[in-house]
Amino acid sequence: MTVYEDLRDLIVSGELDAHERTSELSLAERLGVSRTPVREALQRLDGDGLVYAQGRGVRVRRQAPHELALIYDARAALEGHAVEQAAHRQARGLLLPAALDSLDELADDVDAETRAGRLGAAIRLNKSFHLGVAALAHNPVIVGLLTGLWDQILVSTRQNLGETARVESVAAEHRDILRLVRAGDGAGARSATVAHIARTRLVIRSEEGAL
Repeated sequence: MTVYEDLRDLIVSGELDAHERTSELSLAERLGVSRTPVREALQRLDGDGLVYAQGRGVRVRRQAPHELALIYDARAALEGHAVEQAAHRQARGLLLPAALDSLDELADDVDAETRAGRLGAAIRLNKSFHLGVAALAHNPVIVGLLTGLWDQILVSTRQNLGETARVESVAAEHRDILRLVRAGDGAGARSATVAHIARTRLVIRSEEGAL
């Protein structure tokens, strides 16, 4: 992995404290590299919206509520379109049954990890599930954009994404999205995906207070 990838993983996984400034030197020592590649990686991560400069170091960036609302809107538009296209590809016989079967298993894993209280694993699997469904559209540009949005969401809402209040409905919504894709129902799959994202946003918004 590159220094950029290593640092991105530290940020998205929550291993870097979002409440404390981190120096380039400490990150270089942690990764066993010089400061130059760390500085270059941090510049990229700043562009990704994951950190911002603070003095001689950086701080993990958590999006403000109004910024997070825009990110969720963009995610809903992109993911809804991707899922719709995936369903159309299924209707044309272009999706392998094994691809959908693996997503069924991933949805079950998200549910199981959440119920078991292993929320860190559940969050990672949930991201993988949604990106996996989007990938069925066979549009790597959309998947790349969604990956960036997902990372900003995870960094900004980590404490809320682990809440289990919606565990039953989330599992049902995941399976409904897959059912509609499998049926080749593009409009239905898109609608279900957008509604699922909106409900998740409402849960997080209630924790933050009204925007």
